[in-house]
Amino acid sequence: QVQLVESGGGLVQTGGSLRLSCAASGRAFSSYTVGWFRQAPGKEREFVAAISRRGDTTYYADSVKGRFTISRDNAKNTVYLQMNSLKDEDTAVYYCAAKTNGLAATSASSFGSWGQGTQVTVSS
Repeated sequence: QVQLVESGGGLVQTGGSLRLSCAASGRAFSSYTVGWFRQAPGKEREFVAAISRRGDTTYYADSVKGRFTISRDNAKNTVYLQMNSLKDEDTAVYYCAAKTNGLAATSASSFGSWGQGTQVTVSS
């Protein structure tokens, strides 16, 4: 399995921006579909965004469409999540996850490799 490490989380003002990074080690990064998930206290883990192996297809949860952008740089073995116009309800621990099969399912259970998570706190 690929090893994943998230970074870039922190405290940000409402309406501000933040970019998360997911650095991977192991087999070729281009072999993995990558997704971002988040979990707030007392809430279930929810899907945020996902990107296909080549980066030519992306998928977003309705709650973040138009505000978040997922991208990948396979040469750097890194996936990014650019978060703009942040809202208080975006506050959560954000996790990067990967799977070897394609972008057909976005459930957390379909992803086999997970990072440790990075805290994002949005406050006014």
